[in-house]
Amino acid sequence: MASTPKKTASTDTKLVRELAKILNDTGLTEIEMEKGSLKIRVAKGGGPVVQTVAAPAPVAAAVPSQPVAAPAAKTEKKDASAHPGAAKSPMVGTVYTRPSPDADAFVKVGDKVKEGDTIVLIEAMKTFNPITATKSGKIEEILVEDAQPVEFGEVLFIIA
Repeated sequence: MASTPKKTASTDTKLVRELAKILNDTGLTEIEMEKGSLKIRVAKGGGPVVQTVAAPAPVAAAVPSQPVAAPAAKTEKKDASAHPGAAKSPMVGTVYTRPSPDADAFVKVGDKVKEGDTIVLIEAMKTFNPITATKSGKIEEILVEDAQPVEFGEVLFIIA
C-alpha cells in the first residue's frame, strides 16, 4: 500500500508539469483539469501555482518563467480591447477560423460582414460555439489563429 500513494503523487506531478508546459506554450495564464476525484488548477503568478482538491496527496510545482516576447503580445491584445469594434471571447476554449480543416476561413481581413455573421467558432467542452459579428462593418483585424487556445475576454477580431 505504501507504493500506491507514491505512484499517484508521481503521476500527479507529471500531470502538473504537463499542464504547466501547456500554460507556457500557449500563453494562457490559468488552466484547470478534473480527473476522477482529482481536480487540479495551474495558474501563473507568485507563490504556489497548483491547487488540489480531494486528491490523495497534495501536489505543488513551479511554472517556468514566461519568455520575454510573450508579454508584448498580451499588451497588443489589451490595447485592442479598447477599440470600439473589438469582439471578445465569451468563453475559454479553442478558436477555429474555419468551419472545417479543409475549408476556407469564415472571413479575412478586409471582408464586409453583417451583424450576426459567424466570424469564428470556439470549441468548449466538445461543443462548437459560433462567435458572430456584433455589428455590420469591415473586418479590420483578426487577432487569433486557427486552433489557438483563447481565454475569456480575449479580443478575437475587430470590426470597423
